Amino acid sequence: MDSHMALAFALPIGLAITGFASAFGIGKAVAAAMDATARQPEASTKILVNMMAGCALIEALTLYALVFGFALMGKI
Repeated sequence: MDSHMALAFALPIGLAITGFASAFGIGKAVAAAMDATARQPEASTKILVNMMAGCALIEALTLYALVFGFALMGKI
């Protein structure tokens, strides 16, 4: 097995894992924010701002992985 074949197998699997992990992380963040808002409705603005900042970071990491994966696919 050469490096091209290893990249051809590993890149789609890595991108799929990244996508699932991102979806799981965002889902967990939104669920926690909804629980916190249900417990303390008066703090909903602070909770929403913090949740959106966290979701933006998760999405940024996912996009970095996607760009990195596409850059490596050019090496195949």
